[in-house]
Amino acid sequence: MSESWTHILKGKLVIVGIGNPLRGDDGFGPRLVEEVRGKIEAVCIDAGSAPESYTGKIARETPDTILLVDAVHLNKKPGEFSLLKKEEILKSGFSTHDMSPNLFIEYLEQQTRAAIYLLGVQPTDISFGAEMSEPVKDAITELAGNLKEASLHA
Repeated sequence: MSESWTHILKGKLVIVGIGNPLRGDDGFGPRLVEEVRGKIEAVCIDAGSAPESYTGKIARETPDTILLVDAVHLNKKPGEFSLLKKEEILKSGFSTHDMSPNLFIEYLEQQTRAAIYLLGVQPTDISFGAEMSEPVKDAITELAGNLKEASLHA
């Protein structure tokens, strides 16, 4: 899998973790950002459940690539993940958040001209007070390893 990541990791990379750790698997984005922060060549931002508040900070980084990391409804088994291109995200419009990912992505693209991807994981439970599920914890471990491995070859 790391070979498929190397094209994403070229140039300046900003990884944006989206989600609320108090809502079980919705904490996937922030947790993955913490796992890779300082271990790969990337600006890592924990945007919590209000990523739109970080658009200025993201744009100021002048990234070549933006990797959004979030729990999303993929119609897969819990813990399974997909790396989606901007076009796939805009077509589907799936999200576990109230904010439209389309507006957020279109604004970022306009401000940065960066390539934008979404690394989404299928959550088990995103209810308030839930614990993060084992399948999502396993996905974090696997994905952090993939990103670290790919960054060595970028």
